[in-house]
Amino acid sequence: MYVLPVSACLACSVFAQDSDAQTDEETTELEAVDIKGRAQAFYQEKTTRIGSKTDIDILHLPQSAQVLTEQLIRDQAARDITDLYRSIAGVSEFSYSGVTFRGFRDSGNVFYDGVRGDPYSGFSVPQLFNVERVDVLKGPAAALYGGGEPGGMINYVTKKPEFQQERTATLTLGNDDTIGASVDTTGGVSDKIAYRLGAFYEEQDSFRSNADHRNIEVAGGLLFELSNNTRLTTTFDYVKQDLGGHRLRGSLVDDDGDFIVDPSFNTNEKGDFQDLEATVLQAILAHAFSEDFRVTTTLRYLDNERDQGYHEPRGWVDANGDGENNVDDGTIRREYRLQHRANEEISLTTDFVYQLQLGAVDNQILFGVDYHTVDTDYRYQRARYEEDGVVDLNVFNLNYGETDPSTYALTTLPVDGAEATRYGIYVQDQLELNEQWTVLVGLRYDHFKDVDKSSDYDFNDGHVSPRLGVSYRPVATTSLYVNYSESFKPTSLGNQEVVEGEGGDELDPETGNQIEVGVKNLWLDGSMTTTLAAYQINKNDVAVRNPFDTGEDDGEPALLNLGEVESKGAEFTLVGDLNPQWTITANYAYNDTQVIKGAGGIRNTFGDDTRFTNAPRHQAGVWTRYAIEAWDSAVAFGANYVSEQRSFDDQKVKPFTVFDMSWTTYWEQTELQVNVKN
Repeated sequence: MYVLPVSACLACSVFAQDSDAQTDEETTELEAVDIKGRAQAFYQEKTTRIGSKTDIDILHLPQSAQVLTEQLIRDQAARDITDLYRSIAGVSEFSYSGVTFRGFRDSGNVFYDGVRGDPYSGFSVPQLFNVERVDVLKGPAAALYGGGEPGGMINYVTKKPEFQQERTATLTLGNDDTIGASVDTTGGVSDKIAYRLGAFYEEQDSFRSNADHRNIEVAGGLLFELSNNTRLTTTFDYVKQDLGGHRLRGSLVDDDGDFIVDPSFNTNEKGDFQDLEATVLQAILAHAFSEDFRVTTTLRYLDNERDQGYHEPRGWVDANGDGENNVDDGTIRREYRLQHRANEEISLTTDFVYQLQLGAVDNQILFGVDYHTVDTDYRYQRARYEEDGVVDLNVFNLNYGETDPSTYALTTLPVDGAEATRYGIYVQDQLELNEQWTVLVGLRYDHFKDVDKSSDYDFNDGHVSPRLGVSYRPVATTSLYVNYSESFKPTSLGNQEVVEGEGGDELDPETGNQIEVGVKNLWLDGSMTTTLAAYQINKNDVAVRNPFDTGEDDGEPALLNLGEVESKGAEFTLVGDLNPQWTITANYAYNDTQVIKGAGGIRNTFGDDTRFTNAPRHQAGVWTRYAIEAWDSAVAFGANYVSEQRSFDDQKVKPFTVFDMSWTTYWEQTELQVNVKN
């Protein structure tokens, strides 16, 4: 059995306050609150905005949602979002930034401050330096946020300028030659203007051969109190990521999931690369016309460029001359790919919220419009196999360094690019019928248009997404809820163009619907929250490859609308304080996702009695922290379990369990934290 290398991380944080900001006596009191008698929970949040776009008590929200706090991110020494998946019930890693969310692969339902514009889109993983907390909504979110997969969505709430002065410096050291540092400062310039400026750097080798990474991020902004009722928050975020020996593919396994080679195996050479550079500019304008009527407008601009040069595995070579290409040959064919991707995005969202009372019913009405456009360019060169100079790789006797990309006979493929535009208009009413009953009802219309810039082919359509949820509180600490929600996902422009080019009918959007029931409870005088949810998601018109496609214009399309995929499951989450020293977050999820309607040979491509790809049936995660008051310290322990999965090739992906722990010691304004990860 293979055990991942143990990683140790040492972090020191120094917090400096202006001498005029507080007295020594107040400083001592703050230390006591942080370590011993905390004024608020470390991991528990009782309100959220992700499920309604308004501040709502999680107990009143008739849908499952989670909030991962800044303290949880710090305690786990989380550097990117993959470090936090074990704290989200029903979510597991798929590949790169993609996740399996209640059984469905998803990489597009990623939001920042409630709008689209992910600087890490593509083949990178979102980093957390500029993230204050992570909000997660389970199930379809189309009624508020538009098109996407039905499993759920993730929203990153970014750090903003604050008037309270705070300065932080962090140093990180670890094995695999890990070294990193960050600085972050925020405070008031005047009583009307606040600032924030932060910078982050980290470099690290990998257990994968020839691989390493370097991350640089600079973020900040200004906050303007324009009046007592108007606030403008402007932010920027610059990201530079250099990943050596990437784009990483998985290691080689047999049909039983056993490694054929060492898990450190990599088909890439030392000089291969995946580089990302992104700039984000954002402005949030909030104005209150009165206590009952307010408006918030968010404008986000993103410029993202990605360059990649890597060796892609393309199957076994018949090296031993037995007429079969398989593992016995020990040699794989490689293709070198040199790619440049760039996308420019603009997101604009305006939300009006009006509170009024109609009879005995309190209404919180949301009306919103949003706009999102993406302009994408793509350039691609490749060299195929030894005939173009790309040396084959022997997986049992690795022959790295015998090939040189500068000598390859590169073929330039046609320049590609697309423009995608999305418009949405939505309305929602949150009705508090009385102290026991809450109704959440919403409706949204989306219009989408995609244009191929090289061929001028375009495709456009529209979709309506409803939502209805009801929660009932028989007592103040218990909520029973049920909701119905829908999703839709437009067929990609490339797939639509290929299908119509081969004489096939236009592909339908993939649509989904969910019914969810659950119970939420507060325990221990409100310091502990639990959620138990059960759901069924049906996804229709799933587009998959047609095994009978000839590639010709003969009426046999490359893709077909498979039919229906069904996801059933249950989730349990627990988060909060067992006592003033002991805090915990834990979860368990069961999911069964199956293809239940489709055309003969197509459903067999999913293998194992139509189980959906990369959808584990069982997942569990826990992180718990205990403060040792006498030593001004805290110890924490975590674990993550993911059950067996099936790959795209119908190979077994074995279950795994990961353990980690940390020790944190406080001394005046310094924090020393050691994290060990297995």
